[in-house]
Amino acid sequence: MLTFWGTKQSLCDRVNRRDFLRVGALGLTGLTLADVLRLRAETGTTGKPRAVIMICLAGGPSHVDMYDLKPDAPAEVRGEFKPIKTNVPGFDICELMPMQAKIADKLALVRTVQFIEPMQHELEEVYTGFPKSAKRPAFGAVVSRFGGVHDPRTPRYVSLDQYEASQAEVENPQYVGAAHRAFVFGNEGMKDLRLTQGVNAGRLMDRAHMREMFDGVRRDIDTRGDFPALDAYSAQALEMITSPKAREAFDISREPDKVRERYGAHGAKYIYGNDPKPTVPWPAEKFLLARRLVEAGVSVVTMRVSPWDYHGKGSGTGNIFTGLRSLLPLLDRSLYALVTDLHERGLEKEVLVLVWGEFGRTPKVNKDEGRDHWPECGFALFAGGGLKTGQVVGRTDSKGERPKDRAVGAQNVLGTVYHALGVNQSQMLPDFSGRPMRLLDDGDPIAELV
Repeated sequence: MLTFWGTKQSLCDRVNRRDFLRVGALGLTGLTLADVLRLRAETGTTGKPRAVIMICLAGGPSHVDMYDLKPDAPAEVRGEFKPIKTNVPGFDICELMPMQAKIADKLALVRTVQFIEPMQHELEEVYTGFPKSAKRPAFGAVVSRFGGVHDPRTPRYVSLDQYEASQAEVENPQYVGAAHRAFVFGNEGMKDLRLTQGVNAGRLMDRAHMREMFDGVRRDIDTRGDFPALDAYSAQALEMITSPKAREAFDISREPDKVRERYGAHGAKYIYGNDPKPTVPWPAEKFLLARRLVEAGVSVVTMRVSPWDYHGKGSGTGNIFTGLRSLLPLLDRSLYALVTDLHERGLEKEVLVLVWGEFGRTPKVNKDEGRDHWPECGFALFAGGGLKTGQVVGRTDSKGERPKDRAVGAQNVLGTVYHALGVNQSQMLPDFSGRPMRLLDDGDPIAELV
């Protein structure tokens, strides 16, 4: 996140110094939004002005129940759902996702993604391409730094998740630089894009008044630059806050009711656990908000949609088929709305959508009517971004256990994202010790898609 930091003292006009301006919490003491903008200006950027929405189905979405059904396999493998045909031959998907079946020509499915992270819920491989132990930068930070031009009135990289410790770690910019940390739109929402009470846009845009107010805090927020530089970069920071563009982008209440309903019914819930009633809220508004943000100029939007960890009744996570029967139609509707909305707005060439999780699930159903963790095979679903859609890449064996051909890794998935956004993933960047590191070690993009 981004914050103006300061001590809890009052300025000369009794405006609390700590509350003077807030645009979230960066979490690095002493680093201001002005510093962030300065660091970005010092960083050369290349590439095309495109955007990516990454939807992480955290918990391990079941590839064999969603996008790679095996109707001819034994009952303990094929499960309860049947495949249906889509508008693309050979692109069969689960019967509970008929809306995606109508737009398969706008989608590209990779059925053979393999993961190397041990079988725990570590999301680093999804967000960085590497296992947790590697401590590599989040892809959003990489795109923020190398992904091309950007409108300073909006954040470059937005995470639509409350910044819990675990999420802060998986979206850590590491040595890409703190200037490229995600702006987090958490539970407080637009409270992080506001002016404190007693300060209005008119006062802030008054150059003399701005200089007077910042002069009192410049020792706290800038120990390196001279005042003219502080003034220039702070003005850019204020532009992000005082311009209505960022606030409007985050405000989904501006969308007509029919558009919001298209993404999903308000208050919709699904089943997770042994309670037979739906209790977990479905975040349809995140999908709509992601579209609004990329339309406004945000380069990277990430979101977690979870949990998908259906081990079965004995574990307390519930019967996987009961859970997915309530969950998949909600995902189907929101994905359909997002992809078609981007096409209708002429953004399908500019915006890439990626949907995946940290692994698949065991093809064999366990004794508790669930499926367990399975990094040997999972899926990645793409849309837009100039990629070649209307196709399925890769085949798995008869039980969906392992790739039969075209196995790809998480780095190849993110390498495809970098390729679409014009980021040269083979370039070198020094880590904290000064050692040159490639953005990805084995990140060739998936050839069939590019």
